[in-house]
Amino acid sequence: MKRQLNARHVYSFMGFWTSLASATMFTTYAVYQVITLGLSPLQLLMVGAVLELTVLIFEGITGVIADVYSRKWSVIIGMFILGVGFVVEGSVQALESSVPLLSAFAWLLVSQVFFGIGYTFTSGADIAWIVDEVGEQEAGRVFLTAKRLSLFGTLAGIGISVGLSTIQSNLPYVAAGLMYLVLGFFLIRYMRETKFVRPEKSEGTPFAHLKSMKDAWLSGAGMIRRHPVLLMLLLVTVFSGAASEGYDRLWQAHLITDIGFPEGITASVAVWVGLIALLSTLVSLPVVWLAEKKLDINSRPLILFSLIVLTALRIGAILLMAFAPGFGWALAAVLLHDTVMTLNGPIYNTWLNQHIESKSRATVISMMSQSDALGQSAGGPLVGWIGNRLSVRASIVASAVLLTPVLGLFARQIRDRAAEKQRE
Repeated sequence: MKRQLNARHVYSFMGFWTSLASATMFTTYAVYQVITLGLSPLQLLMVGAVLELTVLIFEGITGVIADVYSRKWSVIIGMFILGVGFVVEGSVQALESSVPLLSAFAWLLVSQVFFGIGYTFTSGADIAWIVDEVGEQEAGRVFLTAKRLSLFGTLAGIGISVGLSTIQSNLPYVAAGLMYLVLGFFLIRYMRETKFVRPEKSEGTPFAHLKSMKDAWLSGAGMIRRHPVLLMLLLVTVFSGAASEGYDRLWQAHLITDIGFPEGITASVAVWVGLIALLSTLVSLPVVWLAEKKLDINSRPLILFSLIVLTALRIGAILLMAFAPGFGWALAAVLLHDTVMTLNGPIYNTWLNQHIESKSRATVISMMSQSDALGQSAGGPLVGWIGNRLSVRASIVASAVLLTPVLGLFARQIRDRAAEKQRE
């Protein structure tokens, strides 16, 4: 007889395991992409552009599938596609030797297509599933708890990443891909979908399934159009995506090639990057724990104020990274940025889900991810071009500039809420 886990436990384990896999992959990604593969700033941003373009194309389709058919199976399919994609990414040099028609860089771009498609199947579907299972009032607390537990997965993944990278720089990607495949099998066994209500399908037509998907997409689009807050969040994710692509892809390259590591301490680049990731996670843990215990996650005004403060701190951290005169300042910038982003995720997801109806939840969240992908697809090449023409430092400054409109959008939301209260 199968032992059943409740939805909170499954969601928390999923967060822990995906963080374990992500940390295994991305802690030392610069060692693989910058040193082993020798990618330039523009190539690094091209990798991101292909990923985000794939997300932009497929996000709306997969979000509708989750709302029409099953959030559970959308997540599971995504895990298997991600696993294959990451194994391919870690095997690009071997694939180049086996299939000489494509270069290692071309195979790297192919892997991003797998990554993007897999991500779109999970994006929106996982959050929509857990919000339906536990209810909107409990979702915020579940998000924070899952984030805290995921940080322990990150800690373990950092150690695995550094250890594997010192053996061979591509191994973290192969290992992480296998982790995603294992998670897919785990979810088949333990993930239950008890609160999802499928919409009524159109009967009697050969294109009934397509019509159901079209109706679900139009319902999600209509919800965004009717709610000014969702429209505002759509713009926020565009600018945030444009800013994140430059920083996320280039900060390690900036640290390795422009700033450097402390002299007199003998350690490989992989070890230094792992230590930075370890410190970042250790700093984030008490911050998330404190937010989980003290923050009224269901207070909309407090959530909005928190998002403004976190955005301002994020801009400051990016600028600090760009102008850091030495390793110490760069380390401070990374710790601040990573802590802010760790806390921002659960708060943003809580506020977003407070404004979405259950029937279109996955579709709307996917549309938000599409706007993020649009921002990254448009902003990434621009930031990469600046890096090639000027410097990596200039690219990171451009990322901070692209993020500044978000502060204005949040401030306008505060003014609108104040005006509504006065009319009442």
